[in-house]
Amino acid sequence: MKLLLSFLIFFLSYTPGAGAQTAAAKPLQLGLVEEITSKILGEKRTLNIYLPPGYQQKDSLRYPVVYLLDGAMDEDFIHVTGLFQFNNFPWIDRVPASIIVGIANVDRKRDFTYPTTLSDDKKAFPTAGHSANFIAFLEKELQPFMEKNYKTNASKTIIGQSLAGLLATEILLTKPTLFNQYIIISPSLWWDDGSLLKRDAAILKEDFSAPVKVYIGCGKEGLAPGKIAHVMEVDANVLYDRLHYSGNTKLATFFDYLPEEDHATVTHQAIFNALRLLYRKK
Repeated sequence: MKLLLSFLIFFLSYTPGAGAQTAAAKPLQLGLVEEITSKILGEKRTLNIYLPPGYQQKDSLRYPVVYLLDGAMDEDFIHVTGLFQFNNFPWIDRVPASIIVGIANVDRKRDFTYPTTLSDDKKAFPTAGHSANFIAFLEKELQPFMEKNYKTNASKTIIGQSLAGLLATEILLTKPTLFNQYIIISPSLWWDDGSLLKRDAAILKEDFSAPVKVYIGCGKEGLAPGKIAHVMEVDANVLYDRLHYSGNTKLATFFDYLPEEDHATVTHQAIFNALRLLYRKK
């Protein structure tokens, strides 16, 4: 079921009394809300979908798709959509017109973490450890849904920050061809004492043949939660080094340290930088 997604922005009335709605006021339309029933997750999931200007279902033109984790309206959907729209302005023309799919959360600790061996992690995150189901949802249900119902092409980008960055990293190391661009921001690689950084992976092999681009960005993060000491920007740098020096010539990697930002503020600036680095100047 497709419903028109609309929201009201703040405005001032032309009559006395700020905030009163005038008769001519109209809702500001941003995109669509879809609801998809997932058999894998056993629940319905809300999708916020932005379609670029000029999008027509009957046209032959097809668009890249950006899969945004933490993609609810009160999470990252609005400001990330704005970044892509801004960078697609004709006088900037940095990124192609793209479909943005914001995946609203139900339980991000459950969906974005793999099983941990640490009792402290299990205690702090009692629902954690089911990322395999969420990855299967992305691969077997969400991507086919988008390909069936929207004018998509082969370009697929995933964006994730913090625990969502952990999930994006897990996908990169276990199912790297699920996306061809990864924007990974402040990933929570401390999870399970950094075990993800020790995994062998096909994308680290010299004979890996599929082109993949990876941006890794982080702010001045400091110590991660948990009793085992992990500095988040150091872990992010270790991930970059593993990828960059792997010998895989099909893998393009970018590391971006933003010392003026922290874990709470880094996302917007990091994505802006990622778009500049991932897309070559025309």
